[in-house]
Amino acid sequence: MKRILFFLLCALLVQSVSFAQLPSVKLSLANNKKFDTKNLVDGKTPVVISFWSISCDPCIQEIDALNEAYDDWQEEVPFKLVLVSTDDTRFTAQARAFAKTRGWSDFICLYDVNSDFKRAMNVVFTPHSFVLSPDGTIVHSQTGYNPGAEEEILSALKELQ
Repeated sequence: MKRILFFLLCALLVQSVSFAQLPSVKLSLANNKKFDTKNLVDGKTPVVISFWSISCDPCIQEIDALNEAYDDWQEEVPFKLVLVSTDDTRFTAQARAFAKTRGWSDFICLYDVNSDFKRAMNVVFTPHSFVLSPDGTIVHSQTGYNPGAEEEILSALKELQ
């Protein structure tokens, strides 16, 4: 019985997140300038947000898969890719260097050193990815990564067309 209640609660939480709006939180960019997350949405372009950390192998696999597919997907559905490091201040410099060496610096890289955005988005585990409509509505959320799971993100982007 407890297990059923747990799964029902999880389903309700996922439903509540899937219709939420993007919160406004000030984070740091790779160059240490401040950036407000409300500026991720422009009313025209969908946004994919991926929360990650340097100690999370599935996070790195997911972002590498998104990076590899990015150019092809752009031809189908133009979108912004935003990578949010959840590493705290002890590992921020390492996370910045890591993102640069992986070739992720072409994307919007944000650093959530105090976990403010992570909490605002109800992220508990990484990787956790969201697809946002152009107006900032969360239309898709997924936690964890297995090879091929990035296709769910593409499907959610296509549904926005």
